[in-house]
Amino acid sequence: MAKKVLVIDDEPETLSLAKSSLEQGGFEVHTCDNGRQAWEEIVKVKPDVLVLDVMLPGIDGYALQIKIASEPTTKDLPVVVLTALEPAKTLFQKFPQVVGFMSKPFKAEELLRMVADAAAKVVG
Repeated sequence: MAKKVLVIDDEPETLSLAKSSLEQGGFEVHTCDNGRQAWEEIVKVKPDVLVLDVMLPGIDGYALQIKIASEPTTKDLPVVVLTALEPAKTLFQKFPQVVGFMSKPFKAEELLRMVADAAAKVVG
C-alpha cells in the first residue's frame, strides 16, 4: 500500500507540483490549502509524511507544528517544511519530527527524495 503524504500550502502551483511529483514517486497524495483546515486534514488523512508550508492563511505552519508536536497521535509524524522564508528554518530545528527543510522555489526531485527518505523511516 502506498504511503500517504499530506501537502499543506496556500499556493496552487506549489500544491500542483508537489502532488504530481510525489504521485509519480508512488505516494498517495492529499492536499490542503490553508491553516484553518490543516489540523482536520491531518486527523482525517493520517499521513505518513507531512509537507508543511510556513506562511498559511488562518493558522501558520509554526503554530500548526507546535500542535503536531504536542499531540500524542502526531508527535512522531515526520514533517518536511517548505517555505520561501529561509530564516524560518531556525524556528523549526527544535522539533525532532522535522526531518527536512526546503526553500521555495524547490526542485521536484529534491522534494520527492526528502519525502521518500522520511517515509522509509516510518514504521507500519
